[in-house]
Amino acid sequence: MTPTLFPCYASPDRDLAATLATFLDRSAGVRVFFGEGEMRPGEDLAAKAREARMADIVVPLLSRNSVPVPWPRSQWEGALIDEPKAEGVRIAFLRCADYTPPRVLAPQFDGRSLKGWRELKRWIRDRVASYVPPETPPCSESGDLETLSATLADRPGSATVASVNLAFEFARVSGADFDEILRLECQDRTLAALAGDLAAQLGLRLEGELENNLARLRDFCSARRFLLLLDGVLSASAMHEFVFGGRCSTLLCAEPGPHVGTPEEDALRSAQRVLLDAKNAGFGEVCRAAQMGRSLLRDQGRIAEMYELMRQWYAAAELRGDLRILDESSREMVWILEGWGRYDEARRLDYHRVAECGEQMFLPLGDF
Repeated sequence: MTPTLFPCYASPDRDLAATLATFLDRSAGVRVFFGEGEMRPGEDLAAKAREARMADIVVPLLSRNSVPVPWPRSQWEGALIDEPKAEGVRIAFLRCADYTPPRVLAPQFDGRSLKGWRELKRWIRDRVASYVPPETPPCSESGDLETLSATLADRPGSATVASVNLAFEFARVSGADFDEILRLECQDRTLAALAGDLAAQLGLRLEGELENNLARLRDFCSARRFLLLLDGVLSASAMHEFVFGGRCSTLLCAEPGPHVGTPEEDALRSAQRVLLDAKNAGFGEVCRAAQMGRSLLRDQGRIAEMYELMRQWYAAAELRGDLRILDESSREMVWILEGWGRYDEARRLDYHRVAECGEQMFLPLGDF
């Protein structure tokens, strides 16, 4: 699978970022999330760098357009130094125009010269060379590989296999047949979580409801020659939403493959796993997981997953009769519903929260 690179840049630097993206896409062996790297109105470089850590390599463009004045170190040190270091994220900085960034932001490359761009490219290629996809034992099922090639690589299609070794071997030998190979680890994951994972891999920020997110993913993927590899699939029929059709092929595998994830991804999966099995976890653990998951999902704009998490937290609080958590989780669901334009549901939920959270309340979530 091709490593990904996420530039972070201000809108006035878009032309420079576009030229850089083309240069790196052609010569550095990475797939560049160009459009996703532009800072939105009101967003700062620290927030964009945190969002960018979904990619393998992060390159903030430091200019007078992207860096506010003044910009105290306390506002950027965590996002640009401490957190990438703790999570093993590879990050480099491009100096633009006449801006001189702090030396502690390293490594730095001169964005004003071709020499600086080439040095950045070489730095990236060194990191790409160390990128190792998940390993699986060798597979000698050549007949099955040929069948998969005919079904998935020679033309768009879908197939199901039992062996993860076969699935990964096919992905390895058929890489040249696809624009990109995208993997989803499905074991113990909900549809909302899988949609969020896929969107993150594609560099898409999907803040809508699950159905809308799946529709956007279908439109995006069906127009491209992707191979979507889903492993740890308990029921192929349950994963039909990820058989996008069009130019996209899908390979489903019952056996789970080796886990690969960043510390942030692992933290989010752990939180979702706790809430999914909240009845068998301590309530304190459930609350900590919900609060951590809420923070991570909100920062990444994965609102459908956040709503799912808050519903699960609400249900756990309802079983325990914890009015404080019922109130807190209800508040979160209200603003999410309002953001989706589901004002009647938000109003009913908020009415119950205000009217009844001071008393014992057991309101079925299905009524929202």
